Amino acid sequence: MGKYTLLKKDGNARRGRFETVHGTIETPVFMNVGTLAAIKGAVSSMDLKEIRCQVELSNTYHLHLRPGDDVVKEMGGLHKFMNWDRPILTDSGGFQVFSLAGMRKIKEEGVYFSSHIDGRKIFMGPEESMQIQSNLASTIAMAFDECIPNPSTRKYVIDSVARTTRWLERCKNEVDRLNSLETTINKNQMLFGINQGGVYNDIRIEHAKTIVDMDLDGYAIGGLAVGETHEEMYDVIENVTPHLPHDKPIYLMGVGLPSNILEAVDRGVDFFDCVLPARNGRHGHVFTKHGKINLFNKKFELDGAPIDEGCDCPACRNYSRAYIRHLFKAKEMLAMRLCVLHNLYFYNKLMEEIRDAIDGGYFKQYKKQKLEEWNGRA
Repeated sequence: MGKYTLLKKDGNARRGRFETVHGTIETPVFMNVGTLAAIKGAVSSMDLKEIRCQVELSNTYHLHLRPGDDVVKEMGGLHKFMNWDRPILTDSGGFQVFSLAGMRKIKEEGVYFSSHIDGRKIFMGPEESMQIQSNLASTIAMAFDECIPNPSTRKYVIDSVARTTRWLERCKNEVDRLNSLETTINKNQMLFGINQGGVYNDIRIEHAKTIVDMDLDGYAIGGLAVGETHEEMYDVIENVTPHLPHDKPIYLMGVGLPSNILEAVDRGVDFFDCVLPARNGRHGHVFTKHGKINLFNKKFELDGAPIDEGCDCPACRNYSRAYIRHLFKAKEMLAMRLCVLHNLYFYNKLMEEIRDAIDGGYFKQYKKQKLEEWNGRA
């Protein structure tokens, strides 16, 4: 199915290569989030290629509600539907169910909840999530889990993790079944399991050992960036990664800031995703080599410089801060588009630099220098 090769280590930072049926992923990698099979901010799949995106991430829950995974299957799967021929990861809907806390009921068989679009009653369990993801025909399917709220009592976390493990077994059986069917579009769909356990390291480690025995295609650390401190998050990553396989990708879900990515790479993480760069871009907050700036600020009104000097993204190659600020003030959609392109390019380029630094054996120095630049201390 997927073959992960660890090419080089620099401390705990890992430089890898993951071969999939839709192409090879060089890791560490940042997946560009296109929840509904499109990046918010009028960014096309052709744009994604131009800004050096390797993997696109779409959402099971949202696509199930609209247009319907049956529609996507009828159209030949997500790759064909959105005209993207590189890897796609679909997350399982577990996090959306978590964020809809007021509208859901968790049972052993799965989760009952109401659609945020029209309120209709929906049920999703491990089998349903796998069936939807199989219809979407993504490269990598994520297991259906419960994302545990923070803080949670130890008792709640233990029970929840045990159920997530039982759900994972059901996911694995269902993916194997679906991949063997004649009508399945991607018969090589991979399954990543998700490590849970809140901020209780002993529960996390125990769970990691359990799911590693299932021999899945990759492993994610889930349930972070939900209210715990950065220090707590780094501590969990540091404790869990030694118990995950060296020959499988490790994915930190929903994280985060460029500084978080550097810290997590330093602790052995390969895959990242976050809505943050696109969301920030849509509000005029852009990343630069000297930290984040807000283009709504009056001081950029007559600023003829690009967003970030030396940046090679489509926005920086062609437009000034003053012009983009004007577009935002005039409520022109182009403003969002340019800033989203810039921010995603910034992240994709950051990952390239990280890979080069690990290859060259200077990742520690690179990380230190970047954090100093972004904090305005360089």
